[in-house]
Amino acid sequence: MTRRNFLQSMAGAAMIPLLPFATSFANSKATATRKRIILLQLAGANDGLNTVVPYTDDRYYELRPSIGLKQNSLIKLNREFALNSALKDAMGLWENNELAVVHGLGYPQPNRSHFKSIALWESGGDGNNAGRRGWITHDLEHAYASTEVDAHGIVLGGGMGVFSSPGGNWLSMSAADQFSDRMALAKQTDRPVNDTMALLLDRAKVLKSSLDNISDKIERNNQRAHIGGGGLSQQMTHAVNIINSGIDVPVIKLKLGGFDTHARQLNKQKSLLKQLALAIKGMRRELMKTGEWDNTVLVTYSEFGRRARENESNGTDHGTAAVHFLAGGRVNGGFYGKAPDLGQLINDDLQYTMDYRAVYSRVLHDWLDLPTNSFADYSDDRLNGLIG
Repeated sequence: MTRRNFLQSMAGAAMIPLLPFATSFANSKATATRKRIILLQLAGANDGLNTVVPYTDDRYYELRPSIGLKQNSLIKLNREFALNSALKDAMGLWENNELAVVHGLGYPQPNRSHFKSIALWESGGDGNNAGRRGWITHDLEHAYASTEVDAHGIVLGGGMGVFSSPGGNWLSMSAADQFSDRMALAKQTDRPVNDTMALLLDRAKVLKSSLDNISDKIERNNQRAHIGGGGLSQQMTHAVNIINSGIDVPVIKLKLGGFDTHARQLNKQKSLLKQLALAIKGMRRELMKTGEWDNTVLVTYSEFGRRARENESNGTDHGTAAVHFLAGGRVNGGFYGKAPDLGQLINDDLQYTMDYRAVYSRVLHDWLDLPTNSFADYSDDRLNGLIG
């Protein structure tokens, strides 16, 4: 990624909150952070039961006579659970105790709409109460003033929902040409500029300065990474190069889509999980070269899980709870939480055993050193020791 390519891809793609950039926040940190989170959205809703497989539970095969994964094709982790063989490239992390599996993540009154449920996950809401901003934005904006980081967050794949905020410095690589065109038009016209447009123009100037600073660091980076293995690996390559360029950004968001596997699930999911494993393996390899692996935690999330029982199209329909991963040099690998009981289904749905916001609380508290955070009330002792 050259300076020119970076600026072209980011130009006009910054999220422009309707608050002055100079808004001051109560800063609880004396210096900017070197720790960071990579959020990886598994869009479409990954099937947890065929990702981390309860291979010794006969009910799994009763529910999935066609798409249940055979024991001789699995990577067995212990006497109860095994990984889908498509994840074999991630086994190095498991063997080094750097990959954690969190069982049964979900929320009360689950919603099976892709649009509504991902909005809940990204805002920290549930079926009873919806959040109004990205779940991580409030705490990061109060921990790090905009002048102390190059950006609060950068999106390399997918939308900006998780970074929705009236303040802060949140950037996106996705196209926002309409906004860019309007900015250019506003600068060329002799018409009076109203207050809102003046605010946006001022904000755009400051964001350009931020982008210039980021692109300068990328240009000076001599540790250029390349991770092969599909679209997600390309996003991961950009993420690693951003990190290795010394860009101070507490959170980076990626997206791997295609997990809405209503039909012919086996081959579709296998291909996607292989991409996932290759990207994580490559991330670890490249960040270890520069000593940044210990400063990075990757967290997966998805809008919901899938039904425990297979459908008539050799796929699975929208469900509720699902398993998710955390990975990093300071992650204490292993299993966390309790797997949903296949004998306690409701309408073929798994019942969640841990509120997903407990993971948010743990990451903010233990990793970013923010004990007073928006999700402290969801703290769960079963996640103790997850991040060292």
